[in-house]
Amino acid sequence: MFYPIAYVFAMAFFRTNRSGNLVEYIGTGNFETLFRTAEFWQVTLRSVIWTALAVAAKTLAGLGIALLLNIDFKGRKWARTLVIIPWASSVPISAMLWQWIYNNDFGLLNYTLRATGLWGDPPIWLAYPRSAFFANLYVDIWIGIPFMVLVHLAGLQAIPQELYESAEVDGVNPWQKFYYITLPLLKRIMLIATLLSVLWTFNDFNVIYILTKGGPAGSTDILITYIYKHAFEFLKFGTAAAMAVITFGILLTVSLIYAYFYFKED
Repeated sequence: MFYPIAYVFAMAFFRTNRSGNLVEYIGTGNFETLFRTAEFWQVTLRSVIWTALAVAAKTLAGLGIALLLNIDFKGRKWARTLVIIPWASSVPISAMLWQWIYNNDFGLLNYTLRATGLWGDPPIWLAYPRSAFFANLYVDIWIGIPFMVLVHLAGLQAIPQELYESAEVDGVNPWQKFYYITLPLLKRIMLIATLLSVLWTFNDFNVIYILTKGGPAGSTDILITYIYKHAFEFLKFGTAAAMAVITFGILLTVSLIYAYFYFKED
């Protein structure tokens, strides 16, 4: 279990051959090579933007849908079942399904836009940098929302109803109940949910690689797909290992910050 991790750390400080064998110790040479490359910084910044936008969207949508599903209404069980379908499906299969939906010639999205007259000349979603980035982002959000719904819904159902009933007696309005009761009692579970979402989203390989393989022209690459390309397409195992170590450092830092705020509540 620890051998592959230790070997990746070792490769980050060695020059390697095309088979990934350690050839020569070069210290921080692989890191210095990366830091001098503009593309590395672009990919790192894109990874941060990708993660921030996706996690924020998943959290807000998940919380909103969970609040709606926590209300007692007819058909609530069916609604809850429908919400978890994207998460219950395999991620690669969901990504392949969206690849078909985005297809310009026979995909459902552009066909619907043209047929309804909403957009007579829609873009080829996966062919241009900006539209491809947001098309990938939308799929990642779509897949991740159900998890956020389930976690927030579980948290909402754990809040004692007596608190809301007492607040109503005191004349508290719905917004005040949400702000002073719901949000504080959901805070810890939201920290855990968003931390997991950050870790998964930052490392989301399947969606991007299936939809665009990091293209066009590397415009949708994030660190995890960039590492894969360096290691298994360009056979640059040393720089790939250095990026893996940097990714580990970023995610470890984020986890420690979350842990600080989580245990600060005790």
